[in-house]
Amino acid sequence: MSENNSEQKHVEIGKKLQAARQAKGYTLDDLQQITKIQKRYLIAIEDEKFDELPGDFYVRAFVKQYANTVGLDGDDLLKEYEDDLPKAKTAEYSDHIAQAVESRASQHKTIGNPVSKSRKYVPTIIITVVIILVLAAIWFTAIARSHRDSSTRIDNSSVSVSGESRKKASSSSKKATKKPAVAALKLKQTSRSGNSVTYTADKLKADTTLQINPTDRAWMQVRANNNDLLNRTLNANDKAKIKVGKDTTSLVITVGNARSTKLKIDNQTIDFTDNGRYQNTRTVTINFGSQQDSSSTSSSNSVTSTSSQRTTNNSSVASQTNTANRQSTTATSNVNNRQQTNTQTR
Repeated sequence: MSENNSEQKHVEIGKKLQAARQAKGYTLDDLQQITKIQKRYLIAIEDEKFDELPGDFYVRAFVKQYANTVGLDGDDLLKEYEDDLPKAKTAEYSDHIAQAVESRASQHKTIGNPVSKSRKYVPTIIITVVIILVLAAIWFTAIARSHRDSSTRIDNSSVSVSGESRKKASSSSKKATKKPAVAALKLKQTSRSGNSVTYTADKLKADTTLQINPTDRAWMQVRANNNDLLNRTLNANDKAKIKVGKDTTSLVITVGNARSTKLKIDNQTIDFTDNGRYQNTRTVTINFGSQQDSSSTSSSNSVTSTSSQRTTNNSSVASQTNTANRQSTTATSNVNNRQQTNTQTR
């Protein structure tokens, strides 16, 4: 009779645990994942095949863990079936612990080790972050102060403090006044032939630039005061910039392809073809300061001619005087000869 009651309790344990598991909605795989008890042992507990478990100790341990996982009180369940479950723990059970259950302690240790290691670095990380924040605050403060100081210096420098500073400011402003712009170079055409043109301009007050820009291949020659500044062939769209010294009095430009060449001096275009009317113009001559030279030359010529006229007049007067003197001397000698002849005759 007692054996029947024991079997009924065993059956009740397995069915009770299975019913609780199903009420929780767990599968055997879920329960294995949660409890870390091998599935085959869970099946043996539900089928009341306790002899398939490693030993009596594991029967009690697995039943308690199973019960706690599915919402039952494991201790109460063990007390209820105290007489039917083994109580002893033998060396055999200890040998099978590693095979039956995945040790939770090792799992917690594995999980806890990285956490504990990371906790070691937490103070260092916090200190580093604080130091970075302090340095950033100091840097921003320094930048703000430098901006403030620079603005203060600008304000102070812009304010006149005394009459002396005003005088200095006025004198510096006078020195800073721009020099009057140099008058633009003006070219005046004085002569033109079929293949040449001549211009006059005021004497250069500073060095200037001659720009040559052919749109087609052309041979070019530039001479200043009979000195070559350029003598070569320029390809299409080649740009040549030639420095013309302020002491230049005569600039001669020989153009190999007039219709495809543009000339500029002092940033002014030289219209040497007269808007395309003279496409064969090959020689462009610019005389600098020629007006003054021509006036001085004409004045010197007039002075020379005046002096030569005076000399001529003086010469003519002197020659006339000499002629008169000779004539008077001849007449006197003739009279004397006649008187001598008459005296001898008498």
